[in-house]
Amino acid sequence: MRPGLSAAAVLASVLIASLVVVPAGAGKPAQPATPPNIDISQRHTNESEEAIAVNPTNPKNIVMVSNVEGGAPGMLEGFSFDGGQTWTTKLIGNNDNRGDACCDPSLSFDNYGNLFLAYLFDVEDTLPIALSTDGGLSFNVIANIPGIAKRNGKGADEKGLFHFVDQPTITAAAGEVWAVVNVGGPMGAFGAPVTGLGQVGAFSTREVVPGTNNCTYGDVAIGPGGEVMNVCTLTESGQGGGKLFVNVDPDGLGPAGFGDRVFVTDTHIGGFDFIPPQPDRSVDAEPGLAWGGPHNGRVYLVYTLEQKNESDNTDILVRFSDDQGATWSAPVRVNDDSTVNSQFLPKISLDPTTGRFAVVWYDSRNDLGTGGAGDTDGLPNDDAQFWGAFSNDGQTFTNNLQISAGTSNSYDAHNRIDYGDYTGLSFYGGIAHPAWADNSNSTGNNPDGTLHQLDVYTAAVPAP
Repeated sequence: MRPGLSAAAVLASVLIASLVVVPAGAGKPAQPATPPNIDISQRHTNESEEAIAVNPTNPKNIVMVSNVEGGAPGMLEGFSFDGGQTWTTKLIGNNDNRGDACCDPSLSFDNYGNLFLAYLFDVEDTLPIALSTDGGLSFNVIANIPGIAKRNGKGADEKGLFHFVDQPTITAAAGEVWAVVNVGGPMGAFGAPVTGLGQVGAFSTREVVPGTNNCTYGDVAIGPGGEVMNVCTLTESGQGGGKLFVNVDPDGLGPAGFGDRVFVTDTHIGGFDFIPPQPDRSVDAEPGLAWGGPHNGRVYLVYTLEQKNESDNTDILVRFSDDQGATWSAPVRVNDDSTVNSQFLPKISLDPTTGRFAVVWYDSRNDLGTGGAGDTDGLPNDDAQFWGAFSNDGQTFTNNLQISAGTSNSYDAHNRIDYGDYTGLSFYGGIAHPAWADNSNSTGNNPDGTLHQLDVYTAAVPAP
């Protein structure tokens, strides 16, 4: 039996009565067909931890960046100018003046067509931020936020220098761009003004988000009035525990700074919760934010909840706030299956043209260990597919849609980090563009074959 398998994976199906659950199929259209899948990377070795972004000034222009396993430093970039039908790929960050660009990419376009990229170096003593003004054809590093390899245990030393730990996130909107990352204890937040294409001011370099010590794996969103919200996971001992907190800066680049943290919910998932489909790397709650739309500046929060500690029964939930994070709605379960299998690593994205939002995630609902399309090895709950759903308001969701054409198994990839820590999603013009790690070889062009190394896949998913 592989690491992480538990008897809970084969329990009878149940619905969790304590949650607000949208009943599958009630008053909803039939589930659409799985969209055509595209293997972006088509490389030997593993690619995972994907970021993807659609250019609002040219929605046919889509850019993806992911980790690559081993070998020379750098990350894999893919860019498309035909809506994601065809892709050009290349390694980036491998010829910069540092020579040790590593991993954990995050991407965001703004309304001017600026594309921002944050990532990590192997030696994490600066946080690089790169900019492309030509739709991803080229990047230039515009900031190296200073840090140090060792600090005094409080996130910043007496000179205010940081140690950058894991998973930076960058988000851009009209007039500003923000990056957040754990800085060796608390979360650090770094913002800069933007006035046009290629016109980016200096990043702030000294702001620590209050009350976020040991809070990690965060996200950042910019509100309609320039407000900024950070969310992160406060981990506890073992695989249980795990609490989500938000902090809000009410005036963004103004003088106010981030306010005190607000508790949102428990997740029953610590920083490293081992589940059968992610047996080596484990998962965190992976909270994500989306802010905007027609509901008075409503902000949406997606996260993973384990129904009972060590049950492996993890679900994808959404809450929303209409008062800038001061209070939050009851949770709604997004995955509409009736199994106790695992759903994990969600991503959320809001379409600024419609105000609707999409959520995507890995899903093991079809792996009952009895063979069939969702089972590769006769073991329950260790294989995964990629699924998604859409919502107008965070209260009701469309029927879940299977996005991946095939079924993957991360253990067979021998990637050390399984599928990685996160997935990618960009929703614009009524079409969601997810990115995920996949070794099903459903498209027949993974050079490593079926159920070996992971490639980065995508699809164009129209909202119903």
